Amino acid sequence: MKPLTFPALLATALALTLGACSKQESPAPTAANTAVAPLATNAYEAVAATAKGFTVGALMSAQTVYVLFDPQCPHCGHLWQASLPLHSKVKFVWVPIAFNTGKSLSQAVALLSSANPLEAMNAHEKSLLAGTGGMDASSSLPPELEQAVKSNTQLLNSLGADSVPFLVAKNRKSGAVVSNAGALDTGPLAQLLGID
Repeated sequence: MKPLTFPALLATALALTLGACSKQESPAPTAANTAVAPLATNAYEAVAATAKGFTVGALMSAQTVYVLFDPQCPHCGHLWQASLPLHSKVKFVWVPIAFNTGKSLSQAVALLSSANPLEAMNAHEKSLLAGTGGMDASSSLPPELEQAVKSNTQLLNSLGADSVPFLVAKNRKSGAVVSNAGALDTGPLAQLLGID
């Protein structure tokens, strides 16, 4: 039997323990798929009003899903992959945060400033999930984008969340504000969003 390579081991580990990355260990896995208590409608509105991210998916959709993520989080990469089949139904706003000021911050700024965020995020997550660290990013950061990422991180903290990916949306069927901390597969993600 051929031994597993590092990328194969990483993929296997992700498949077995879909979870979240925590700021406590910059980032490290935590409990799998931890649903968060329902957020008030004003929390959704606060995210919509203050988060700085990039939009992908069905740009004309009335349903907007906000995903706060750290570029160095493999669980965020899994949620990105799971969201791709839903891009024809939902508008996603990916809101980068940085638990540390190392690669996370520079990659978050690079994604925010990308001319084609869908292409940049696909390439970044493919590299990250392959175990090669994600996209190369400049250490020279535009101050306004660096501040935007720091504000996004403060927004995550104000929501009472301490791990990513952290999703905030309104369920299409019920209109209720829903949230989830941790990665989801496509089916459970569609169900959470009310588009199953």
